[in-house]
Amino acid sequence: MSSTSITHFTQAAQQAQQWVNELAEDLDWTQPRAYHLLRCVLHALRDWLSPEEMTDLSSQLPVLVRGIYFENWKPLETPVWDRRKEDFIARIEDAFAGDMLVDPDEAIRAVFRLLDRHVSHGEIMQVRNSMKKPLRDLWPAA
Repeated sequence: MSSTSITHFTQAAQQAQQWVNELAEDLDWTQPRAYHLLRCVLHALRDWLSPEEMTDLSSQLPVLVRGIYFENWKPLETPVWDRRKEDFIARIEDAFAGDMLVDPDEAIRAVFRLLDRHVSHGEIMQVRNSMKKPLRDLWPAA
């Protein structure tokens, strides 16, 4: 393996860690809990988007975050057709069954704000506009 490959891998790890650190700081959470939230929200978001929008968003994610995004993806089961806000929130709450979220809406908003900071404005607008209005309301106004 060349030193360039190792450098790229190290940079990718640092970038992913930066995202987790920012989310942990935004919510005043531990890093493992912030990582779990990021992973859960990315998976739910991925499954709520059309295949085209899902792949457009993925192209703007850092390499390791993109790996998290696609982890356990089942293409034949997505997108979720009945994309209600309540179901999206319930999916996140279920993932935290042993570590209850006090304010799941705010936790989801924190991940959306993180994406706002790191993904192009144009892509964020496309993602937001592809969501039904009740779920879009969780995304901070752009």
